Amino acid sequence: ATDEAWNKMPPFFGDYNEGRTRWRWRFDKPDKHQSMMKNYYRMATEVDTSVGILLKHIEQQGELDNTLIIFTTDNGNFHAEHGLADKWYPHQESIRVPLIIKDPRMSPEFVGTTNDEFTLNIDLTTTILGAAGLDPLPSMMGRDMSVLYRDSGLKDASAATAQSRRQASSSSTEKRHHPFPASDGYGKYHSGSEHSWRTEFFYEHPMHSNPNYIPASEALVRKDYKYFYWPNFKYEQLFDLKNDPGELNDLFNSEDPVHQQKLKEMRKRFVELKMMAHSDLSIIL
Repeated sequence: ATDEAWNKMPPFFGDYNEGRTRWRWRFDKPDKHQSMMKNYYRMATEVDTSVGILLKHIEQQGELDNTLIIFTTDNGNFHAEHGLADKWYPHQESIRVPLIIKDPRMSPEFVGTTNDEFTLNIDLTTTILGAAGLDPLPSMMGRDMSVLYRDSGLKDASAATAQSRRQASSSSTEKRHHPFPASDGYGKYHSGSEHSWRTEFFYEHPMHSNPNYIPASEALVRKDYKYFYWPNFKYEQLFDLKNDPGELNDLFNSEDPVHQQKLKEMRKRFVELKMMAHSDLSIIL
């Protein structure tokens, strides 16, 4: 990362920040960066080999076609982007997490393909329970990911209008249900419905002992824009992911009316989703 990228980080990101400390350990010189990345890919190759050995044993036991396999991890990683190393923050490099699923129930057209829908860690438990024929607890807010690839997937997401989502979300409160879509976007931004997958989500990471070490961070994530909130410092940011995928140009102080309106809308929706995520409601987020 360039000095310019680091200097665009919020002002409370200083040399004591743990992400910056680990950047100095790993990436502050070109030769060190090259060495670290080569070692990183060596490690990934070893993991790939080990997983292959496990799959071979399952196959030898005759259970490969009777086993749901989910390969994932707990976070992404900064490899010097933004002048940082490791994780913890709402940037794409940190929150995009590997996920590979091999499921004997998968429809043939989805085998070997990729999917760019928003899947979350809260979906893992619900997916595993579904594969075992069990219902999730009312307090669980995740969704069974197999609907994306079983029985030809979600057949007609376009049919799930804002009105149909509103009707679904107003059904019995005794069952898990989808909340209303956001008030902006004419139903484009929502947590899903019977016929559609989520198009936004609330992200949060707590503080680690000292806000100067690892500050808490929260966000509303969409595919076109992302809103950041740093609660320890009451600091907000807005990024246009379509035109700025590297999240380098903060639009919080933009005088463009489009950006001002987007900030207002996303700030409102962020509060709504945060309150729902922290509630005891039986909802699917």
